[in-house]
Amino acid sequence: MNGTNITIRVDAALARDAKVFAARRGTSLSRLVAAQLETLVRGDHVYAGARRRALKRLRQGYDMGGERPLSRDEAHDREGLR
Repeated sequence: MNGTNITIRVDAALARDAKVFAARRGTSLSRLVAAQLETLVRGDHVYAGARRRALKRLRQGYDMGGERPLSRDEAHDREGLR
């Protein structure tokens, strides 16, 4: 993997615990952080795609199989209810 170095600042205790966490999993802290960033970014792309598809479906609307909508007068016809 050809990568770019980044610098982050975290609490010393967190850095120590993160190194131990990574070591227990047989990886480096750098690879662990890179994998988590990739998961976050990929998840964001998946969400954005799903959102875009859902909004497209909403704009197109759905055929609910009903009859024509009532006119305003039909919807507000109080005499027809009695």
